[in-house]
Amino acid sequence: MESQLTDIEYDILNAIYFVEPFENILAECNAAPNVVADVLKQLIAKKYVVAMRFDEEQQEYVRSFIYDTDNMHAYAYLATKEGLLVHNSK
Repeated sequence: MESQLTDIEYDILNAIYFVEPFENILAECNAAPNVVADVLKQLIAKKYVVAMRFDEEQQEYVRSFIYDTDNMHAYAYLATKEGLLVHNSK
């Protein structure tokens, strides 16, 4: 298991213990939107983060298996169990 997180990876995981929209993550992490988006994509690829979308019918966030990487603002994000374990080991 890869356990070395960069500071920005750590900050992002720290911000998404609960489902958070992209804008909230930006507010928590002192980094440019494109940097946060790129790091989120990397964390999703590592399975440390999942993209979520709000389902109006169910009135709750559901995991989005297909997400548009060009529109990271359209989603909310949540750290996975694996992501939290790596985050907490730092």
